[in-house]
Amino acid sequence: MTESKTRLGVSAFAIIAFVFAFGSNGVRYIVGLPAFFVLAGVLAVAGIVIFVRVKPARFRWYRLPSPVYWFLTLAALSIFWSAYRLETIAGVVAQLATTALAVVLAFVLSWHELLRTLASAMRWLLGVSYLFELWVALFWREPLMTWWMEQPEGKTHKILFWSRDLLFSGGPIQGIVGSSVLFGFLALIALILFGIQLRAGLVRPASGWFWVALAALTLLLTRSATIWVALLAVLVVLAFALWGRRIGQEHRMPVYWTAGALVAVALAAVLFARDFVFGLLGKSGDLTGRAETWQKVWGLVEQHPWFGWGWVSYWPTWVEPFKGLDTKAGIAVMSAHNAWLDVWLQLGIVGVLVFAPIVFLTLQRTWFRAVDQPRRGPGPALPFATSALWPLLVLTALIVQSITESRILIESGWLLLIILAVKTRFDFELPAQDTEPTKRPWREVPIPRDTRGRAPK
Repeated sequence: MTESKTRLGVSAFAIIAFVFAFGSNGVRYIVGLPAFFVLAGVLAVAGIVIFVRVKPARFRWYRLPSPVYWFLTLAALSIFWSAYRLETIAGVVAQLATTALAVVLAFVLSWHELLRTLASAMRWLLGVSYLFELWVALFWREPLMTWWMEQPEGKTHKILFWSRDLLFSGGPIQGIVGSSVLFGFLALIALILFGIQLRAGLVRPASGWFWVALAALTLLLTRSATIWVALLAVLVVLAFALWGRRIGQEHRMPVYWTAGALVAVALAAVLFARDFVFGLLGKSGDLTGRAETWQKVWGLVEQHPWFGWGWVSYWPTWVEPFKGLDTKAGIAVMSAHNAWLDVWLQLGIVGVLVFAPIVFLTLQRTWFRAVDQPRRGPGPALPFATSALWPLLVLTALIVQSITESRILIESGWLLLIILAVKTRFDFELPAQDTEPTKRPWREVPIPRDTRGRAPK
């Protein structure tokens, strides 16, 4: 009983942590910045307390991926050459706290618990977001700003609204997170997790199809072109993973050659036919002003190319060189809208060289987790498990998003990246189809027989 209560408590904490990380914008809108920082600190401390009490038997410091140490060390050292030292200290503390929480979740949760709690958090966020948008549409009946933000004079730009009251107008809706791009990405992660759970039989069909449909509807209503591109990438990677499973480990070279050629074609299309490609999605070739932001950031990169200006994650727009660097509709831009460019800006080319191994070594491990056939001892190979696919698909979505957003460096993006990096580094066991805890209809569950007090036959 004690063990089952402990697992229940760990799972509940994980769901709260994921809801907080993925819904961080919504939490800030609800409670304000000071209270948000307090809650973040409480969550980090609670994670450490749980880690100490659970005492994961497999935890060893050397089992953490080396590139994670390199990146955090470089970020901490950048305090000495930072152009905004106090902000860098705050940014490093936030990065360390998020990393610590990710390590806790990676070691105290099994792979199945990780999938289940992450999917549960997505259900909570989707459900609350639709209730919020429905309340705005039925009762408030006009765009809504958060309570702590002052109403600007004249016409309020749409970027300032928590909800734009567009649920019954076909979107784009912003959900509880107050951003159609973030809400769309949340829906994409949810669609991956819900689809995996449904296909693996981990949820009942009626419930599974409902949540898959709701996540798909959210993708339609957020109307984000970059999310559609990420969805396409996820589907392509899924196809390659299934191909790799079918042909076996010894015959995968055609998979790799085809994937390399497809990546080259995609890069060429983005570089030389960007206007045409995004025109098909109804978007401009400058990616809603991102190209202009990238150009301005590049000007700063050229001034400190090797070690950057100092780590900070979110841009502190009240200090140089971020003050007045870029604005959209009169609102200061708080990131480079490209994770790789943001790392280059803050930690230089050295930072990019230590960040890239975190991403691509994790991608390599999640790929082989998805396509290698599980075995138990010297016996024959076991059937593939559907649940082995989700880390690869989620990481693919994160990588594609990193091209137009910097979320992989902060909050939910960094949390998920480090969880996958750490988990795939020490937990090598591949799930098999017969080990997945399928959700069976009650009619198929055998009735236990009480044989106490009966003489053996």
